[in-house]
Amino acid sequence: MIFKVYYQENRFEVPVRENTQSLYVEAASEREVRNHLKDRNYNIELVQLLEGNHLEYEQASQNYEVESVE
Repeated sequence: MIFKVYYQENRFEVPVRENTQSLYVEAASEREVRNHLKDRNYNIELVQLLEGNHLEYEQASQNYEVESVE
């Protein structure tokens, strides 16, 4: 499954919409995604499962690069 993760680069800053970044992770569950990213200094706002048309839309983006949980 592909998940889109919305995050702030510094976990100690207050989330500001304009500073929100995103990345895509392939994993079996949201728990695996969060575990994969725990060593990074990210303030994770949302982990969203992408399916169907939403996944196709994201895949068409030029910024679409998927990290894989190993």
